[in-house]
Amino acid sequence: MEYIIRCLLLALLGPFFTFAQVPQRFTAQNPCTSKGTCQECIQTPSCAWCYDPHFVGSARCFQPSFPLSSKEDQCKEEFTHNPDNIQSILSNLELSKAQHADANENNHWSLSHETSWNQSSSWQKKGSAMYGYKGSKGQQIVQVAPQRISLKLRARQSYSIFMSYTQAEDYPVDLYYLMDLSRSMFDDKEKLSLLGDQLATTMQRVTSNFTLGFGSFVDKVVMPYVSTLPENLEHPCDQCAGPYGYKHMMTLSQNTFQFSRMVKQANVSGNLDAPEGGFDAIMQAVVCRNQIGWREKARRLLVFSTDASFHYAGDGKLGGIVKPNDGSCHLSREGYYSESSYQDYPSIEQINLAVKKNAINVIFAVTGNTIGVYEQLAKHIEGASVAKLEKDSSNIVELIKEQYEQISSSVEMKHNASSAVSIRFFTNCLNASGTVVNTNKCGNIKVGDVINFKIDIEVLKCPKERKDRFQTIQIYPVGINESLIIDLEMLCECNCEKPGDKYYQENAPACGLHGTYKCGICDCNPGAFGRHCECSGDEIAKHPKTIGCAPPNSTTGIECSGRGTCICGRCDCESRGLGTEKIYGDYCECDNFSCERHMGELCSGETHGTCDCGVCNCKPGWTGSNCACEESNAGCYPPDVIEGEICSGHGMCVCGACVCEDTQESRYSGKFCEKCPTCPDRCLEYRDCVQCQMYHTGPLKEPELCSANCTNVPVPIAVDKVEAIEETNEYLCRYTDEDHCQFTYVYYYDIERKLHIRAQQERTCPPEIFVLGIVFGVIAAIVLIGMAILLLWKLLTTIHDRREFARFEKERMLAKWDTGENPIYKQATSTFKNPTYAGKG
Repeated sequence: MEYIIRCLLLALLGPFFTFAQVPQRFTAQNPCTSKGTCQECIQTPSCAWCYDPHFVGSARCFQPSFPLSSKEDQCKEEFTHNPDNIQSILSNLELSKAQHADANENNHWSLSHETSWNQSSSWQKKGSAMYGYKGSKGQQIVQVAPQRISLKLRARQSYSIFMSYTQAEDYPVDLYYLMDLSRSMFDDKEKLSLLGDQLATTMQRVTSNFTLGFGSFVDKVVMPYVSTLPENLEHPCDQCAGPYGYKHMMTLSQNTFQFSRMVKQANVSGNLDAPEGGFDAIMQAVVCRNQIGWREKARRLLVFSTDASFHYAGDGKLGGIVKPNDGSCHLSREGYYSESSYQDYPSIEQINLAVKKNAINVIFAVTGNTIGVYEQLAKHIEGASVAKLEKDSSNIVELIKEQYEQISSSVEMKHNASSAVSIRFFTNCLNASGTVVNTNKCGNIKVGDVINFKIDIEVLKCPKERKDRFQTIQIYPVGINESLIIDLEMLCECNCEKPGDKYYQENAPACGLHGTYKCGICDCNPGAFGRHCECSGDEIAKHPKTIGCAPPNSTTGIECSGRGTCICGRCDCESRGLGTEKIYGDYCECDNFSCERHMGELCSGETHGTCDCGVCNCKPGWTGSNCACEESNAGCYPPDVIEGEICSGHGMCVCGACVCEDTQESRYSGKFCEKCPTCPDRCLEYRDCVQCQMYHTGPLKEPELCSANCTNVPVPIAVDKVEAIEETNEYLCRYTDEDHCQFTYVYYYDIERKLHIRAQQERTCPPEIFVLGIVFGVIAAIVLIGMAILLLWKLLTTIHDRREFARFEKERMLAKWDTGENPIYKQATSTFKNPTYAGKG
């Protein structure tokens, strides 16, 4: 039927969807017939074992619902061993009811026609009651129900139990403030001492039963972490006390005056390297429960305040410390960590285990320069969170309040089951009509709300050691010291296989005195074999073959299915010699390598299924002839989305994965078809409302229009700078309004599909332009430039003329006027000289 439906969907929706090839489902053969012992049989789902001594059928392991081929194969009911899963409620105290509890208290959703939250005989009170904390009004506070149950489960069969959680009113809170008192935290210490009373007052509004404690740390008093010069061990810096690893200063108490006084009196110290010894302090504050004063029934908060990073396991080798941290309490009478200089720092996993064991919520209150490091650290510590601390710790009260509200308004279920047990959680959180999803988290919880969980438990495999088949499992809300305790017994073997049972006999005559009779079959002693241990090594040559090696219903008469040798009436199957591949079965009819493959892997790989007698036995969550298909559609729902649609409403769920729409108008992508680069976003839809609500501008700027048209759009949260966070699918929108101002906002949807908008607090507007001034300025500039050009021209021409005149004057002064005779000129008089005239006379 499923295959036909898929074909019809493919024909109808083919133009809009691209489908992966779905493996065809074939009728599987009976998986029970190949099981040779009672414990192998009952570890196979839906199989039963027949321990009738006079049984003559072909297989003692059978499926009660599977039609038997002959009367001989039928087993009498009194000899059929088919154990059922059994649940018993040992303790089921009623959940505490808040005085202001609302209708959410009756948030029940039916799981089947036989079982629901409020109609189930298994939820009645039975057995002894567990003791809870007596609240301020004398009531016993119970936040988890039931408190203890007993389960007997068969392997590879899922079984559902039910669990409820509520947040109790006026639940006690223990807050231990662990502070870095290196020199750089001096102003933080002073501010904290002033805010002690305010912190207590704020928390007492949440619960009247509030205690406060204080401790501090610096680092190991060993080089190279701290200077070990004698003068530096006393005063490593100005106004500093001697360094130390960790000191517990105040046990949890309601005396807020003492808290402020202890913080004020605490002296800062100094060290050499940047990282601090905070891990030592966290470990001691968590495991030293009596010294710190942690109460059994209280929400425990450890606020870790620092402005530096941390040392972790292995860093101690720099100071010659090689002894690993033992995770134990080592506080002296004075409150100092006595093993600080002798044991290495704890590892992150050690911190995580200690926090889980003691149900403590760690809040890392750190400055902005280290917040990235601690965000990564918080991912590896159960129940941890990170908040940004101002440089002087002035926001510590608001920080703790916000973190407590976040912690207390959500619940996350965890368990400590071994790898042999699978546990899955299903809930619809607070939405009674919503879709039940595979998740262990719920948010937006208020006092009095009741969260119901359906928990599927399955024994994946039976442990080899019998003692490991009895386990105590805790299912608990993170950070709350209450839990559902499950006393689990795995039904992995039959009573008739245990000594003392009526159908257990060693060296039984039915086994030729060479074996133990168990559950109707013989378990032969070493050296003997055969159905009744009738064969031994000496008889191999005497009886090489018998007709007992051919299946009773075989028409071919082929012995051992052609894949083995018949020896003394028993098939000795061939050895493949290829590692894990083997041939087995009474008639060598089975193997673990001829199952259907997917992507070249047998049964789609070990994580999906295993091959048994030619059939894929799929692991929980997988189905199909080759275990390639995911059984649940949970993988097609966006995580932590209440009432979410399959594949975000833009695709089909095929084999547990989304196949997204691909049309000319839109092309969706992403694991849940949540992305669509070609689709229009809703920026334009919210633009006018953001304008009128945030900036009082736009077409809806009138208050009446804004309130009438924006009823479904929440008032934006004002921020200085708007940035879209891709991890939460935020959409960035940017527009320019009629004032030519640019405004930016992002919108997104939370886990309940509720719209949220963050908008830039102030618009980005261009500076106002004085047009007339620009015009006159341009004209004046042109005139001035023209005048400047004329003056420059006049200056250049004047300089040029003066130079020419000076050169002329110079040439004139240097000119010489010579007297010359005209060659054609003749004087008017002629002078003659008498050559004989002697001058006398």
